[in-house]
Amino acid sequence: MSYVIGFDIGTTSTIGILIGLPDRILHIATRPVTLTAKHPGWAEEDPGQWWSNVGEIARELLAVGGIKASDVKAVGVTGMLPAVLLLDADGKLLRPSIQQSDARCAAEVEDLRRKVDETEFTRKTGNGVNQQLVIAKLLWIRKHEPEIFAKIATVFGSYDYINWRLTGERAVEQNWALEGGFVNLETHAIDDELVKLSDLPRKALPRKTVSHELLGHITEIAAGDTGLAQGTPVIAGAADHIASALAAGIARQGEVLLKFGGSVDVLIATDRVAPDPRMYLDYHLVPGLYVPNGCMATGGSGLNWFAASFAEGERGKAEAAGMSVHQWLDRLAAGIPAGAEGVQILPYFLGEKTPVHDADVRGAILGLSLAHGPAHLWRALLEAYAYGIAHHIEVLNDMGHATETYVASDGGSKSAVWMQIVADVLQKPVQRLAGHPGSCLGAAWTAAMGLGLAHDWSAISRFVSFADRLEPNPAHAAVYAKGYASFRRLYQPIAALEIRETS
Repeated sequence: MSYVIGFDIGTTSTIGILIGLPDRILHIATRPVTLTAKHPGWAEEDPGQWWSNVGEIARELLAVGGIKASDVKAVGVTGMLPAVLLLDADGKLLRPSIQQSDARCAAEVEDLRRKVDETEFTRKTGNGVNQQLVIAKLLWIRKHEPEIFAKIATVFGSYDYINWRLTGERAVEQNWALEGGFVNLETHAIDDELVKLSDLPRKALPRKTVSHELLGHITEIAAGDTGLAQGTPVIAGAADHIASALAAGIARQGEVLLKFGGSVDVLIATDRVAPDPRMYLDYHLVPGLYVPNGCMATGGSGLNWFAASFAEGERGKAEAAGMSVHQWLDRLAAGIPAGAEGVQILPYFLGEKTPVHDADVRGAILGLSLAHGPAHLWRALLEAYAYGIAHHIEVLNDMGHATETYVASDGGSKSAVWMQIVADVLQKPVQRLAGHPGSCLGAAWTAAMGLGLAHDWSAISRFVSFADRLEPNPAHAAVYAKGYASFRRLYQPIAALEIRETS
């Protein structure tokens, strides 16, 4: 049996998986990650924590899996995208990572919109001018942290950083480069003119890699840090949402993946390139396919924030019932009628990414009265993300993409209450996956394909089975249609209010 390890450098946790080919999951290990927000709209993390987590996880995978380090034939890494990590000429981290959900660069986005023809930029890069662009975040650093900007020798992403720590090789994976705004879709190469928009020298951006290509081998230092064997092959890696889509089997037109992680992602596969500034465009891991997709700035991170900040009074009750706070709040929310008895939330706690692309807008809670409590707020929050999904589906349909079947994956999909709300808002069945470990499986399978240990992209389906399918409740259709219409109307007045407050 050939063994492969996959790591997922996620926003809320680092996850590792050990698989035995062709179809066995031997062990999954996880470690928490701390997200910090020093100012409104900021989102940063310590890459040193990611690396420490990788070391702990690797040792646990080997120990629990009962194998030797030399038995591991390949390693793949996936991660959140596009985080921004900066190294100086000596390979020292210059600052904490700037996360993909970070919204500090609103002014730089507007500057870019004045500088470039956005229609042409979108046609050329596949992505619009928005806060997701690495270019915009680099321009923020140049303006606000000039002493750091002057020392930048390398800029790359979350899993690129871990790959560098593993192999000593500096490279950027294709989807980090694409969503970052550096790739010309006609040539599929990093475009020098696009790099110039960041004001960094071309040499600061490492070579671009295809996800399944061999990047390098684990170094002696990395072997000491992780317990993995020196010389183990490491492939170039993958964006977390794309790795998750592969693991979920999303490869045919009309299949939609709803990924409930730290953010909520909505993805669909296609062989047709139709760039639209409202959404993102990525390469599929299956060569020749693309993934138009959207990503909300928050999701699980928003639920975690609410539970930690406003549900402390429920924690003791949850523990007494043998539940997590999230499970307890789900139970309470299940007893609240659809529509949360008039409470509605706009979940733009870090601004919002797709499809509105507004780094300045903030979240809002409306309709509160003394009759409402934590259960109403929790249900309204779950409904808010469901409305956000419906907004993405509306845009994908407008772009000409059929959305026929819905598959839910990752941690948030374990909430039957949340998934039922999503099914009711969409008025479509939502199929949950059983035992889908998330993006780490996609990373491991990409490594297996890249090293020739596996030969069929679709064979990843052997590791994943279907769980229950949540059918929509027609009795909730009218309530949620009204709620969605209200959700769509809320953005403009809330955005205008923020403009007045910050002017």
